[in-house]
Amino acid sequence: MDKHRFPFSRQNYIFLLAGLAVVIVGFILMSGGKSDDPKVFNEAIFNKRRIVLAPLMVLAGYGIILVSILKKPKNSDSGVAKQG
Repeated sequence: MDKHRFPFSRQNYIFLLAGLAVVIVGFILMSGGKSDDPKVFNEAIFNKRRIVLAPLMVLAGYGIILVSILKKPKNSDSGVAKQG
């Protein structure tokens, strides 16, 4: 068995990094909306970007990460025993 073989293909790692980037962007979109004065309520925390768009982006990012983990490489020969 080859000790230097990676568990995923290059495409899996690209999907994994893309999913991670989407999750990070979703959390960045969720941030903010604090009030400068603690005694004044700021309505900006309830806008559509923080309530709808950001959570959907985070869920989409987690979905991309899940696909990257479950996707099998096309040239996988892990189940085939080599005779030599």
